[in-house]
Amino acid sequence: MRHGFAGRRLGRSVSHRKSMFANLAASLIEHEQILTTLPKAKDLRPIVEKLVTLGKRGDLHARRQAIASIGSEPLVKRLFDTIAPRYADRHGGYLRIMKAGFRKGDNAAMAVIEFVDRDTSAKGAADRARADAEDADAETAAA
Repeated sequence: MRHGFAGRRLGRSVSHRKSMFANLAASLIEHEQILTTLPKAKDLRPIVEKLVTLGKRGDLHARRQAIASIGSEPLVKRLFDTIAPRYADRHGGYLRIMKAGFRKGDNAAMAVIEFVDRDTSAKGAADRARADAEDADAETAAA
C-alpha cells in the first residue's frame, strides 16, 4: 500500500528528482517557456508557483528560501525583480501547461509549460547572447 506517498517517482531517486525539478524551475524562470514531458510539467507547476509566491512576498527570508530551492542567485534576482511584480495582482495560476504531442523516440507525452503573461523575447535570449559572445571571441582570436 502506498498510503501517504504523494507525487510521482518518475523512475528517479529522491535526490535526483529534487535536483531535476530545481533545474527545470531554473530553466523555466530563465526562458519563461520550456518543453518537457507532461508528468514532469504537471509536477513542476506547484514548485514554480510557490517560488513566484515567494517572489511576491519579496523579503530577505523568501529570497534565501528561493536561492536554496533553485541554487542560482541571478535567476532568483530575475524571479523577484521581473517575474513576481508581473503577477502582483494575481492570486495563483501563474503557469499554463499545453500538450505538445508525443516525442518521436519513445512516444512520451510532451507538454509546453510557460508563464501566463510571459515575455516572448525572453525565450532563447540567454542562448543567443552566449552564442553572440562566443562568435565575438572567435573573431577577436582570429584577428
